[in-house]
Amino acid sequence: MNKLVKLLPFLSLLFLSYLLNAQEVQPVFTWEASAKKTGEGVFEITFSTQGAGGWELYAPQIISEIKTTEIVFPDSNIRHQGSFEVISSPKTINSTIFEMPVQVYEGPAEWKTTVQINGPVPANLHGVLQYTFGKVDEFYPATPFHFSVALEGGVASATRIRIDAIDLQNTFNKCGDEDTANKSLMGIFILGFIGGLIALVTPCVFPLIPLTVSFFTKRSKSRKKGIFNATIYGFFIFLIYILLSIPFHLLDQTNPEVLNNISTNVWLNLLFFAIFVVFAISFFGYFEIGLPSSFASKMDSKAGISDWGGIFFMALTLAIVSFSCTGPILGSLLAGALSSDGGAMQLSFGMGGFGLGLALPFALFALFPGWLQTLPKSGGWLTTVKVVLGFLELAMAVKFFSNADLVKQWGLLPREIFMAIWIGIGLAIVLYLSGFIRFPHDSKLQKISASRWTFIIIFGALTLYLVPGVTNTKWANLKLISGFPPPLCYSIYDDPVNCKKGFEPLKDYDQALALARKDNKPLLIDFTGWACVNCRRMEEKVWPDPVVDSLMRTHFVVVSLYVDERRSLPLTEQIPDYQTKQGIEKSIITIGDKWATFQSENFDAVAQPQYAILDTDESALTKTKAYTPDADEFAEWLRCGLDAFERYNKEKK
Repeated sequence: MNKLVKLLPFLSLLFLSYLLNAQEVQPVFTWEASAKKTGEGVFEITFSTQGAGGWELYAPQIISEIKTTEIVFPDSNIRHQGSFEVISSPKTINSTIFEMPVQVYEGPAEWKTTVQINGPVPANLHGVLQYTFGKVDEFYPATPFHFSVALEGGVASATRIRIDAIDLQNTFNKCGDEDTANKSLMGIFILGFIGGLIALVTPCVFPLIPLTVSFFTKRSKSRKKGIFNATIYGFFIFLIYILLSIPFHLLDQTNPEVLNNISTNVWLNLLFFAIFVVFAISFFGYFEIGLPSSFASKMDSKAGISDWGGIFFMALTLAIVSFSCTGPILGSLLAGALSSDGGAMQLSFGMGGFGLGLALPFALFALFPGWLQTLPKSGGWLTTVKVVLGFLELAMAVKFFSNADLVKQWGLLPREIFMAIWIGIGLAIVLYLSGFIRFPHDSKLQKISASRWTFIIIFGALTLYLVPGVTNTKWANLKLISGFPPPLCYSIYDDPVNCKKGFEPLKDYDQALALARKDNKPLLIDFTGWACVNCRRMEEKVWPDPVVDSLMRTHFVVVSLYVDERRSLPLTEQIPDYQTKQGIEKSIITIGDKWATFQSENFDAVAQPQYAILDTDESALTKTKAYTPDADEFAEWLRCGLDAFERYNKEKK
């Protein structure tokens, strides 16, 4: 069990790596596929190959419960009927792997199978044939062949993605955001910095501050040299955390929407939920999560090499040995950055802020060694900090489960249940700080200090603030935490009082555009997501503002496009091989795929919320607007869009 716990961070990273970078075995067989209509919505698909010299292709069969050949479709409306029919005869050999007779081809092979399509038939059928090949003791199952075959009587996709009329460089009015990235980057850098400072007061890091600073100031030939070395040490800590984000930049360049897809991936959110629960239990003292001690020892041994190299490995050793405390905090930052839909640059700024927050004290205490005397002594208070962080990790775990629930619309964690769990966690923190709850490493609380009383009052007040959140009253709209709980309408109550009524944005762009043309109104696009925190903040704090509400209801046709909607598009609207303007080929299978691609192709952004105002000819009236918590500023932008629409109408006449 302990080994499994220690491996958990690595298993989770491997799982994430698999989701992001899974490399398919390069097929050595060349395939051809064709389709023949045999009935209404029924097609016979034939696969053929000339084989590959030296390799054996396994015939469709089941060997030791392994299915050697399968066909996979991206949509549940396409159903594979029955098994494969072998046209060319295979040969039987005695397998050295399975120690039993198996059927294989050593040359040409041809199979066929039947599929049933429910609903409108698309012009082309896309799918994956997963076949198996090998030789002697080599075995390669589930090797993919991505195929596309034309279907008789199929309907071509009419899905529109790229709108040529949208030009953000030439808008009627110049109001809107010039560069929202810088504001967002600075915000996440500050959050990362705070996370680094929190990591400092954990039992794994705090005792190392005087030890490390003393090492540099006492072992160096001069105080100036000691200060310089300690500063370089801090810089290397900062650099190490920056370097951890570099792989995500490579991923982001490959597909700018991939981090958004990760953040809203249901199974990844559930994985984060499980990991954070394990992190919390670790913080409670039931076990330690850490990197292998042999790895830490190896890095520590490198600290004796040349000055700069030795300092770098000392910094790396700190990052490794403190992992059991910094890992969960860093994991919160990583998951939070991914969920903010801002791309890899946000992750780098967050990691950089974390590294700076962790490193800065080492440099400062080297500059002012007298400050070391003012530090509190290590003791039980560090364990208390760690346990409180464990409870906060549980609160984060609930948030990730909520993300998965919202994306799938399961209804398992409505707003009031979410709030009740957070209230329970807040109450548990208060009881722990008061000495009524103890964990394995805690000693009996003899006296409540003034600082402990301060935190009891703070967490007690926060818990009381959450209590109205479980009621169906006007006080249940808790604006201080707006965006974190599920939406106000995602409720256990049949008629939640805070759910905005009489104003329901449309969910389809073409439908909204048709209505805008009919009513001669500008089109207000809201790029949003079920798991988007800032989207909920806008809907709960800015949209209800009387001026904003009046403008949106009266003067605009509003459409909300959910980039994380996982329901499949109708088959005739799917585009399995869409080519983006960056030359990236991607599949547009779900509604979320469509709107995420629509946003990135036309508005050069992948973050939510993003707002855009178009005229009835689909030209951009203003620059776009991102998260804007100031209702007056958002209302001013809406007025600017209306002014541009009036100018557009005059010019059109």
